[in-house]
Amino acid sequence: MPKDSVDSVSLIDLPLERLAACPECDLLMLKAELKVGEQAECPRCGYGLHTERDRFIGRSLALVIAALLLYVPANFLPIMYLNVMGRTAHETVWSGVLGLYRSGMEGIAVVVFLCSMAVPLMKLLCQLAVLLSIVSGRGRRGGLLLYRTYHHLREWGMLEVYLLGILVSIIKLNDMADLSLGVGLACFVGLLLVQIFLEIIMSPHQVWEALSVRDDARD
Repeated sequence: MPKDSVDSVSLIDLPLERLAACPECDLLMLKAELKVGEQAECPRCGYGLHTERDRFIGRSLALVIAALLLYVPANFLPIMYLNVMGRTAHETVWSGVLGLYRSGMEGIAVVVFLCSMAVPLMKLLCQLAVLLSIVSGRGRRGGLLLYRTYHHLREWGMLEVYLLGILVSIIKLNDMADLSLGVGLACFVGLLLVQIFLEIIMSPHQVWEALSVRDDARD
């Protein structure tokens, strides 16, 4: 029997928790045992599978809390101040949603609200609950469900698109009125950066592993 066939049969006989599949080329392989800082790569296509990160739970928890603290000022503090003919107005993410709704664009207002406010908050709350489940060792089933929910929500969180829209608006309005930036914009940028770092630090592989080895005494 060819070597590849032997390897395939031996892999099929192994328990699923010892196997990994490359998301790029679908190669089935044994899970690599990594040390902190090491990265697993697919032997066929070279795709980076995952990296073993040191103290990922504590660092991820700190980033989630920081993001939650930034969430309220990012959405409700003024992003910019406009001065047109002596009349000053300020705009926030929330006032933008209300403005769209009141101008008759209810559908767009709902989409903006979901993608820029509701979904990012739900993602952060899911991540917080998952990390607390890992730390406490309880609620494993709930943690698994919430982490699956988080992955479904990732495609709907579009803070970077909203930030791009804000920057475009600032450039266009700068020639039409006296414009100054508000604290809300700094908080919004900070929230986006924290979430990017969180995506890097909170390794999906390590989260799944941590959830699978924890045993919920209440289950």
